[in-house]
Amino acid sequence: QMLLVESGGGQVQVGDSLTLSCAASGRALKNYGMGWFRQPPGKERELVASINWSGATTFYADSVKGRFTISRDNSQNTVILQMNSLKHDDTAVYYCAAGWGYGRSRPLASDEFGAWGQGTQVTITS
Repeated sequence: QMLLVESGGGQVQVGDSLTLSCAASGRALKNYGMGWFRQPPGKERELVASINWSGATTFYADSVKGRFTISRDNSQNTVILQMNSLKHDDTAVYYCAAGWGYGRSRPLASDEFGAWGQGTQVTITS
């Protein structure tokens, strides 16, 4: 079973940057497509970024495109979400997620993930 642990959340101001990290253990990361979801207060969880098993292809939600960057280091079993130009609407609990994806050229869709971390809170203030 894959264990995912997020870190790097916190409270920052509008326009600031924040880097979230996801440490994976229990399975070889290279076999999995990875993603970051978020759940704002009172709203449903949404996929914000996804990356295929090799790191060659990515997906971003329109709301974060151009501001967020997802990357991965399979040798370190780590996935990173770099968040720049943060807005109030980015306030949410952010979750790292994994789904079987070895050999797939495309990133996983939101319904293809099966393992989740505990989440890390990101709060954007004025």
